[in-house]
Amino acid sequence: MHLQESGEMYLEAILVLSQRGRPVRSIDVCEYLGYTKPSASRAMSLLRNGGYVTADRNNYLRLTEAGQNVAERIYERHRVLTQLFTMLGVSREAAVKDACRIEHVISDETFNAIKQQAELFSGM
Repeated sequence: MHLQESGEMYLEAILVLSQRGRPVRSIDVCEYLGYTKPSASRAMSLLRNGGYVTADRNNYLRLTEAGQNVAERIYERHRVLTQLFTMLGVSREAAVKDACRIEHVISDETFNAIKQQAELFSGM
């Protein structure tokens, strides 16, 4: 299953929320992303069917290995790009917003080159 940007956003949100040390529910993801309950419900169903997310009997969400891999890849892009943009003098708010858009479309090759250069300049 090929993930669209919104699917990647949901997986990234589950990862970030789970790092807070509490179980994650669909409603938590809705609130975090500012999406409606019906759209989150549909997305969770698609992600479960695609093998990216599981839900236990209490409806707590967990990333599968495939979901974890995608979420970590997208979140790393988000962090690196945000940090790079702020190093370049972009406001934090604009850097976060732009990184969020770019993280889904940038190629692995380009991201890895940017990451290498950013590490040289900042010791990321």
